[in-house]
Amino acid sequence: MKSTGSSFDRIEMFDLQFSAVRLGEIAVLIADAVQTGRKVLIVTPNVDHIEILERDAEAKKIFQQADFVLADGQPIVWLSRLLPNTQGLPERAAGSDLLPVLCEQAASRSLSVAFMGGRPGAAEQAGKSMCQRFPGLLVAGTYCPPLGFENNINETSKILSLLADWKPDILFWGVGMPKQEKWAAENWKALEAGAIICCGAAIEFAAGLIPRAPILMQRCGLEWFWRLLREPRRLWHRYLVRDTRFFPLALREIARKQKRKFKRME
Repeated sequence: MKSTGSSFDRIEMFDLQFSAVRLGEIAVLIADAVQTGRKVLIVTPNVDHIEILERDAEAKKIFQQADFVLADGQPIVWLSRLLPNTQGLPERAAGSDLLPVLCEQAASRSLSVAFMGGRPGAAEQAGKSMCQRFPGLLVAGTYCPPLGFENNINETSKILSLLADWKPDILFWGVGMPKQEKWAAENWKALEAGAIICCGAAIEFAAGLIPRAPILMQRCGLEWFWRLLREPRRLWHRYLVRDTRFFPLALREIARKQKRKFKRME
């Protein structure tokens, strides 16, 4: 990790170095890294993740060491533009948006991809969907790890064995945060993949199992509300309780940056 060698602006927030590049540029940078033989880790923190990272030092360290840290949350983008001495992040870079853009880049460069994660059948359907959308895309393999795989030595061996056989240039790894990042870090040396994209529910979005919010709602930062309306019983606590803790964290971040600014001016 931290091996891209690429030059792009980064914006520091919440002790993380966010990549200040647009979605299309990110896909090119990742594909370039893979083609030059580098192995890279991509994480996509959203508002919920920021709150979790405040309580999970192990996960936070992994995010700090990732090669690309992409803001999968419009409030994070808005916050970056409120901080002093920075133009802010150019746009949101959600994992569910990065997946198809990167598949398009892979198809144009004859790079292979693999999908691992989601509910049973999701990875296979995501692969088929992306192949239909981007003719010529090379899907090396698909697999949906069972619940509890991270605590099962045999299951971990199976996943690593599959990747050793497939050797994908790009792995879309979506088994939930922080499980996906911790597993990737723990098995980093044995992982046979050029780029590991920790993408959460992006595989299920790509498979068509979860409908995306209308574009206008996405741009207004209301995709969370769309998902809450569709799955209130599962998501109410996350969005209405846990994620509200982001706001004091954001205010703390603004105050911290303002304090640094005034110190430099003294």
